[in-house]
Amino acid sequence: MTDAPTTAPVARAATAGEVLAGYLTAQAGAFLRALPQAVGEAGSRPGALPASAQAADDLLRAVRRVGGALHTFAAAFDPAWAQESRTELRWLLNLLAQEPGYRRRSTRLLGALDSLADTAPDGAGMLAGHAGAPKARALLERQLTLARTRAHTALLQELRSARLHALADRMTLLAGDVPLVAPAAAEPAEALLPQTGTALGALVATAERLPWQRSAEAYAGAGLHRLGGPVGEPGTVPAARGSAADADAALAADDAPWLRARILVKRARYALEVCGAPGGELLELDRVLGRHQEASDAAATVATAARTPRITPATAYVLGVVHADQRLDVEAARYAFGRQWPAVAPGLVGSAAVVAD
Repeated sequence: MTDAPTTAPVARAATAGEVLAGYLTAQAGAFLRALPQAVGEAGSRPGALPASAQAADDLLRAVRRVGGALHTFAAAFDPAWAQESRTELRWLLNLLAQEPGYRRRSTRLLGALDSLADTAPDGAGMLAGHAGAPKARALLERQLTLARTRAHTALLQELRSARLHALADRMTLLAGDVPLVAPAAAEPAEALLPQTGTALGALVATAERLPWQRSAEAYAGAGLHRLGGPVGEPGTVPAARGSAADADAALAADDAPWLRARILVKRARYALEVCGAPGGELLELDRVLGRHQEASDAAATVATAARTPRITPATAYVLGVVHADQRLDVEAARYAFGRQWPAVAPGLVGSAAVVAD
């Protein structure tokens, strides 16, 4: 489904309050239209998709856009109301994203393992015929199914809670009356541009600090065949260095700036939407960083599965290969970002400077 903005370009005669009110009213309407369908589907089996064009995705989009606008243009809103709204929207966002996230992770990991274990004569995978592959697949499927079921149960409980009803009431009021601060709301629409420039500037500053130059070569799938040692010793495995917790912490720290960059890309996109400016290049960056996050989360899931007590060495080995495959996908996404960013950055820098003037 196209992640298209539901807003009109800034009219020069409009005030900042009118522009923000129009944008938030549209997003609140999208929220209220999607909510009954998403909530109604929550009573079905775990993993089921919402009826009517994936209402949960529509709901997530509206939640992200409202939250992004409240963050970027915070000075225009009642501070207490804006902070409470962002807190509740973040709660709902995290709640709604869990079950679909586990579903996508299951599809990604099981698909990767099946590809690596493929026994086709014209393209056998490096795990073809490996004794640990079926057990590793069963382990991953079992653990992800359990996690998805738990997320579904938690969703059911919260969707019946007073907290969700209170948030729905808040969004209903937002659809008709946006609590703006009078002085800021009365300013011309151009008063929103400096805050948009701040959002763009934050993205540029963060992206320029990313080590995207490190991914100098595209991953073509051959890296797995070099795991464990120098060329000529494909079967060797290096000695472990440090604990598994240390390795997980190191990878999490390595991924954190990229995950932060994705948040800033979304905020910049939504700020441009409010102002009616194009943001197609940011959408492409968002997609690349989304693939990065999916691969990073999948690798973390495999690492957790590999620490399951009493699994066989063969099963652990297969999980290690799948983990390496996902980390290589992380590097592939960084490579793609590095290819796109140099072309996008000058336009963002220029836009940030212009709108900040």
